[in-house]
Amino acid sequence: MTVLMYTVGVLLFVFGVAASIGLHECGHMYPAKKFGVKVTQYFIGFGRTVWSRRRGETEYGVKAVPLGGYVKLVGMLPPGPDDDPGTVRKSNTGMFAQIISDARSAEYELVEEGDEDRLFYKLPWWKKVVVMAGGPMVNIVLAFLLFAVVFMGHGVRTATTTVDSVSQCVIAVTKANATGPVRACTPADPVAPAKAAGLRPGDEIVGFNGKPVPDWQALQTAIRGNGDGAAALVVRRDGRDVTLTTKTTVSPRVDVNDPQRITKAGFLGVSPTVVLERQGPGFVLSTMANGTWETAKALGTMPVKLYHVGRAALGLEQRDQNGPMSVVGAGRVAGEMASAPTVPLSERFFSLLLLLAGLNLFLGMFNFVPLLPLDGGHIAGALYEGARRGVARLRRRPDPGFVDVARLLPVAYVMAGVILVMSVVLIYADIVAPVSFS
Repeated sequence: MTVLMYTVGVLLFVFGVAASIGLHECGHMYPAKKFGVKVTQYFIGFGRTVWSRRRGETEYGVKAVPLGGYVKLVGMLPPGPDDDPGTVRKSNTGMFAQIISDARSAEYELVEEGDEDRLFYKLPWWKKVVVMAGGPMVNIVLAFLLFAVVFMGHGVRTATTTVDSVSQCVIAVTKANATGPVRACTPADPVAPAKAAGLRPGDEIVGFNGKPVPDWQALQTAIRGNGDGAAALVVRRDGRDVTLTTKTTVSPRVDVNDPQRITKAGFLGVSPTVVLERQGPGFVLSTMANGTWETAKALGTMPVKLYHVGRAALGLEQRDQNGPMSVVGAGRVAGEMASAPTVPLSERFFSLLLLLAGLNLFLGMFNFVPLLPLDGGHIAGALYEGARRGVARLRRRPDPGFVDVARLLPVAYVMAGVILVMSVVLIYADIVAPVSFS
């Protein structure tokens, strides 16, 4: 059964990734067609064609490797300054010049008679932005919808101020026992303050040292900051308020802000009751905002993180569980989530949705990076074109014309090479030193 659920989880994740890619490409294709651009191909995947069908002037299909996709918009590159669109191919000296010339020639092999006004580069700059931003914006909208389904429809596991269990004794947290089961108490262990105060499971803590307790986080902060001081607790028990007194103790605990760190803090000895609470749109938006910021930071530190992933793949250090991983690693995590025997089936399903939501948010943000061959590179070129033409109009100078993104093709090829190397390193690391949440 575990193997079956693992396989189901991986297949669901692969289907979700393929659907996300397909919708991303639709985000490019739909506005392009609306603006009159000729679109000759729409494919999900790379490599050998598995299936395709032509409808009108566009061939739709699926390729063997579902790790990407593309839409062929005719006329992405303008002709050279001295070229006629129909006779672009020329002999060039210099590797970069030849690359640019060959790219222009390949671009215009699909241009037929009557297509002259249907070329992408001839669109107004703002239409280019709409077309190129459509793909990553679809991923961001998908991320919002998936987060909304989970947070607003299913709920978020939230710790409450109702006591679930009371510790019998004080056991210091160490690196050896921080992630394992808690050992049994011995006569040498001091009695936990909560036990000494008479707290019981089901008690709702509503006050601590004369101050109301709005939520578990506030209570936890108050307890940790109390050190070994006196503690007066007001608990709601059987419909009435009861005041209990004790004294918190200082004990090594896991840092709430850094799970890898152990620090000394005030300790009471209670565990909260955790319930599923449905959240509102504001919670979804704040999660998206935090995720966007974390994604931006992750992209900025990607070279350093990739270096450590490479070291982990060579067995020189432990793999960071919060570090980057490839779609192969994410698929493995999806399988582990789906096959977790102690987790309810509904929780596994919504965990997969959260994984897909995070992936879509990352894909959307990554594609907005303003470098070719990413969508953000084309958006940056279109914005520059609009600004340049606007400045020319204000200064009453001749129209400078279209921005020639072909001149940036060497940068695009370098970036494509970097992305390929990153993918190979991450995939290899996900095979030999995988991130595991089981």
